[in-house]
Formats: sequence, C-alpha cells, structure tokens
Amino acid sequence: MAIDYRSIITIEPGKRGGKPCIRGLRITVYDVLGWLAEGMSEVEILDDYPELESNDIRACLAFAAEREHSLAAII
Repeated sequence: MAIDYRSIITIEPGKRGGKPCIRGLRITVYDVLGWLAEGMSEVEILDDYPELESNDIRACLAFAAEREHSLAAII
C-alpha cells in the first residue's frame, strides 16, 4: 500500500525555514533522507528518534520520489 505523504509531511513557514517536516516536528524530510544516504537503517533512525514512526520514513521517500518526478516533468 502506498503511503500518502500529504497526511504526514507538513510545511510551516516559521518552522525550520519552511522546509518540509514530519508531522509538525522539527525533523525535516532532508534530515531523514540524509541519514538514509549516510547508511543509517530504519531501525537506527527510529532508535535515535523515538518520536518517528516507520510510516514517517516511507513518507519522506514518497515525498522525495514525487518531487523528483515533478522535476523530471519540467525538464
């Protein structure tokens, strides 16, 4: 089942410079993607940030995929 990231990813102008965050937390999509890119596993991320859930990580990936798809359509 695909994750609907729109119910998880929030954008608030006054929070983290308006970057996309997870459920209003101060953890950005870019933070999570960076941790994954550095080789952290989902379990490690969830252990380090217990306020996150597995669906949050998948929402970040879905958000990034959609954004990449949107950019590809422009080019």
